[in-house]
Order: sequence, then C-alpha cells, then structure tokens
Amino acid sequence: MSATSAPGAVPTAPVKKSRRSGGGARRVLVYVLLSLGLLVMSAPFLWMAVSAFKTQTDLSASPPVWLPTEWTLENFRQLLDKLDLPLYFMNSVIVAVLVTVSNLVFCSMLGYALAKLNFAGRNKIFGLVLGALMVPGNLMLLPLFVLMSKLQLIDSYAGLVLPFAAGAFGVFLMRQFMQSIPDELLEAARMDGAGEWYIFWRIVMPLVKPALATLSIFTFLGSWNNFVWPLIATNDPDKYTLPVALATFATDPNKAGGSNGMLMAGSFLIVLPVLVVFIALQRHFTQGIATAGMK
Repeated sequence: MSATSAPGAVPTAPVKKSRRSGGGARRVLVYVLLSLGLLVMSAPFLWMAVSAFKTQTDLSASPPVWLPTEWTLENFRQLLDKLDLPLYFMNSVIVAVLVTVSNLVFCSMLGYALAKLNFAGRNKIFGLVLGALMVPGNLMLLPLFVLMSKLQLIDSYAGLVLPFAAGAFGVFLMRQFMQSIPDELLEAARMDGAGEWYIFWRIVMPLVKPALATLSIFTFLGSWNNFVWPLIATNDPDKYTLPVALATFATDPNKAGGSNGMLMAGSFLIVLPVLVVFIALQRHFTQGIATAGMK
C-alpha cells in the first residue's frame, strides 16, 4: 500500500525549483550588469586603440566610425618622424623603473621594521605614515620644487626619482602584508643565528611576492602616468617623459598640426607598457590585494 501525503501538505520540490530558477536569473542579471560596466569603463581605451590605426578620413567622419574602413600605421610613422619618441620613451622607462625599484626596497624595509621589530616610537612612526596618506599629493609640489631647486636637481633624473623613491601607501601595504608572517618563523631563524638582514632578504621577501607585485603595478603605473611633476621639474626637452612630451607635441601646431591620429597613436604607446606590466604580474596582483589587510 503506497503512502499518501497529508491533505494540507505543500510539496517542496516546486519551491526548490523556483528558488533555483530565481538564483539563476539573478546571476544572469549580475553578469549583464558587470558586462555593461566593463564595456563603459573600457570604451574610451578601445576607442583610443582603434583610432590609432584609422585614417584621417575615418577620424573626421560624422557620424563617428567605430572600426577603421582601412587599417593603417601611418599615424605611428608620422609620430616617429616628428617626435623623438625613443628618447622620451627611454626617459619614462628610466624614471618609472628607478621609482618602482626604490619603492620596493625602501617600503619593504620600513614595512618590515614597523611590522616585526620592536623599537621606541614605532607606533608614532606608523601614525606619521597614516597621516601622510591623508595629505594631497598636489599640496607637496611647491615644497618639493623648492627642495629640488636648492639641491640643484632640476632637469635631472634624480630630481624626477627622489621625491617618489618611497611612498606612504607602499609602506602601509608592506607593513600590513608582513604582519601576516608568523613571528615564530622569524624567532626560529634568529635562534639558528640568522641576522636581521638575512631574515629580511632570504625569508621575508620571498614570502611577500604578491604584495611586491601589487606595489610594483601601482608604483609603475603612477610613475609612468605622472605628468604634473615632470612638467614642473624639467625645463630641458631632452629630459621630458612621454606624457610631457606628448602634451607639448599636441599643443605645437608645427608638429601635431591638429592630427588626432598621431595623438591617439602616442597615447596608445604610453598605455602599452602599463598593460604589459599588469598582464605579467596579474597572478600576484589579486592575491596581494585580497590579503594586504589580513593578519
């Protein structure tokens, strides 16, 4: 004899199916919204990248043409003919690499000291670091210019690098990440006779590679795209970085001549190294962001 359900019983299977279908609809809606957000954020970059390969006819077309009717490298050729691009590109590379390496070394050292060493005034120094994070960067331009002028470092690589050799954000990031390293591991190394330099370079630094990758991306990106300080600190065109050189080129009617194609090509070349760095370090980037605030 088969069992029958009670007269007032409500079947649960349809409810579960409804919940599953509702969850699937919400998931699709989230994916659609995220895709639209990604499209809106990436549209200016895609327009710039595509416009770098357009002819002047396509650039001046009305209504605008999204894809080029004829792909061309003429904008890049004209840009190389009228602008000493290798010189400015090398200037940007030198400055960005030196700033990034300096931040990785100095921020890691100070972050390690604030996270793992006990000394008088440690909390006060960390408070100064947090306070420096709240100071707008533009507020420091005038004092930095006066200081670099007195040190006679204007129109030099040192004048472009030293003001940004160590940043408060990098110190905070490395300090927070290094706090996740067990103290027992460092104490065991000290009991075995290891010095602080050995512990820092051979034990701590290999363990904080995700944080180093994150700091590298942020620092390289900020230094590569920095426009205001190189504009202020350089009077010699031979020391211009790419953003300054391209901006000067764009405002010179004898060079750019109102050619949006050359400007798009130059902008594309400025963004390209940043994309390469991000793609190379993206595996560590997400992990570094996710664990930077954990202890």
